[in-house]
Amino acid sequence: MKQTRLSTLARGDVCLVAEVAPEHAELKSRLYALGVIPGSKLEVLRFAPLGDPLQVKVGGSFLSIRKSEADIIKVELT
Repeated sequence: MKQTRLSTLARGDVCLVAEVAPEHAELKSRLYALGVIPGSKLEVLRFAPLGDPLQVKVGGSFLSIRKSEADIIKVELT
């Protein structure tokens, strides 16, 4: 599967989390607590008017993630 960063996806894209960059330990811990863990399914729902943040669905939850945060999340398109 093709790997890319969550920040590069378009509205409606569905992907699986491959990796969250380990050098951002505090942010990685927060994302894990919110369900953004390797193997979890994400769906890009919408972008704010200026493109930042983006809203994603993970499990039954809706999250708003800044582009800078989305940039450390590697995903695989499904």
